[in-house]
Amino acid sequence: MKTNSNNQRTFIIPAEYSNERLDQCLAKLLPEYSRTQIQAWIEAGLILIDDHIVKPKTKVKGGEHVLTHITPRIMPAWEAQALPLTIVYEDEALIIINKPVGMIVHPGAGHSDQTLLNALLHHAPTLKLLPRAGILHRLDKNTSGLLVIAKTAAALKHLLHQLKERTLLREYQAIVTGRLISGGKVDAPIGRHALQRIRMAVTETGKPACTHYRVMERYRAHTRLTLRLETGRTHQIRVHMAHIHHPIVGDTTYGGRLQLTKGMSSDLITCLRQFKHQALHAFRLGLVHPVTEKWLQWEIELPEDMQQLIHFLKEDV
Repeated sequence: MKTNSNNQRTFIIPAEYSNERLDQCLAKLLPEYSRTQIQAWIEAGLILIDDHIVKPKTKVKGGEHVLTHITPRIMPAWEAQALPLTIVYEDEALIIINKPVGMIVHPGAGHSDQTLLNALLHHAPTLKLLPRAGILHRLDKNTSGLLVIAKTAAALKHLLHQLKERTLLREYQAIVTGRLISGGKVDAPIGRHALQRIRMAVTETGKPACTHYRVMERYRAHTRLTLRLETGRTHQIRVHMAHIHHPIVGDTTYGGRLQLTKGMSSDLITCLRQFKHQALHAFRLGLVHPVTEKWLQWEIELPEDMQQLIHFLKEDV
């Protein structure tokens, strides 16, 4: 494959791709781009086959000359910063991180640095070549737990496909207010709150969102849940739990006022009052490895403050 000064790339389609659709073939030859993006470029005439504009579904024979007029993506100039990282697993294709409470995943308005992305760029400088430095999905600032980061363009594409097909396993533990008798599912669309734009809400005009939950432990006035995401909407678990009137402990955005129950011990009351972040932790992550194609799964313990909260809740009888 050759690239000239005008950012044109030329190459020949290998014979082994004979009888495949053009968009499918190019998705394999250009793994740094999605098939959807490649289809759009073909339709726009930015990818020529033997100097002709063709359709994405055109079947290739092998040996065709491909000319692309694709401008490489210009990534933001994020700063690499030597911030502490808890790495659970790492190889040539991916990194699994245990993110602490308080760390923002990605720079944004009001947070231009000191994020997980800045730390990753220091740990693995080649991540600057990937969109969002290879970060596949996010956790809220005050949610802790496991995140996967792709280290190559091919790995990112592979993992994004798993995320899209909902085969990437993401399971959480949460402490919610009130006693839930059994598990269930919240299938309710999520979008921006009509009036408070920094909040999300269940709304008919929102995007589809589905959260499965099951009971791990019941306490006198709280429940410990495991939750599995089908979709990955902003604040999804927090919004869905509040929607069914069992908000997550410590969630000041969606949980409303602190609920105390008659007869609670002073230790539990103090613990609840001092719990300043949502009691939500991404404790299990599973995926098909983008290189070996083997299923891998990781689990991480709850942070100390959640363990302490559970201790006091068990004593609240």
